[in-house]
Amino acid sequence: MRTRAVFVTALMSLVAASSGAEAAEGHLADAVNRQVLRVCATPSNLPYSNEKGEGFENKIAEVFAKDLKRPLEYTWFPQGLGFVRKTLTEKRCDLIMGTVQADEYTLNTNHYYRTTYALVTKPGSGLEDVTSILDPKLKGKKVGIQAGSPAADYVAKAGLMPTAKSFLFIVDTRYQNPMQDMINDVRSGEIDVGVLWGPHAGFYAKQGGEPLNVAPVLEVKREGLPRLEYRITMGVRANETAWKHEINNLIAKHQGEIDKILLDYGVPLIDEDNKLITEPRYPKGTN
Repeated sequence: MRTRAVFVTALMSLVAASSGAEAAEGHLADAVNRQVLRVCATPSNLPYSNEKGEGFENKIAEVFAKDLKRPLEYTWFPQGLGFVRKTLTEKRCDLIMGTVQADEYTLNTNHYYRTTYALVTKPGSGLEDVTSILDPKLKGKKVGIQAGSPAADYVAKAGLMPTAKSFLFIVDTRYQNPMQDMINDVRSGEIDVGVLWGPHAGFYAKQGGEPLNVAPVLEVKREGLPRLEYRITMGVRANETAWKHEINNLIAKHQGEIDKILLDYGVPLIDEDNKLITEPRYPKGTN
């Protein structure tokens, strides 16, 4: 939509499709389809989403669709560069279920969970109580780490890199799964501990045999090192503040259901004080 004529034609069509909905800014019609909940998602990307609807983002989208009384429709695109541009920006869908920060094309909703990296070990390893990558107990241990991840800086700071095993960080998850590979190496004893992003750690530690131990990293922020915990939001187009407020309302209304879904998938949830959340946060008077 790079010419004015094409833009005007598309805009007129979208106005009709959305029953004349107005955007919060500029009094222009937004591009949100008010008849269908259109979600931008990545195929084969568990625990987040897949084309069978088996990820936790799929389950949360189903909660929203039921509340809105709209059918749920996906636009699938591989994870990585171009995802936002080829889905949300091109108006092929209206909502990204999980993102950390906005860019020039997206607007963040309120966050709906906060999580951190985690250490994955075998039961009986003697490392089950370790919650810091800088813990002296890890000295001499073989650590698995995704190169280029924020946690890799802590592994380097701890002096664990000489014996660490490196795994890829950004991949097309349809063809490669370094997270599952790392968990397999923990199970086989190839590595002593795996350092993984919390949602990956909690999910994959339950796959392929006896559940592994997952210890969320509650690391004190160190000067010169990145933070390891992040707020996860949803993403909408940059000018669609009315739609953002609709999604914020859905998040607040269904926070307890969202928490339950995330906890069922093993996602380590932490509050703003870095305390673990172990029970869904339902509004008072509900269950």
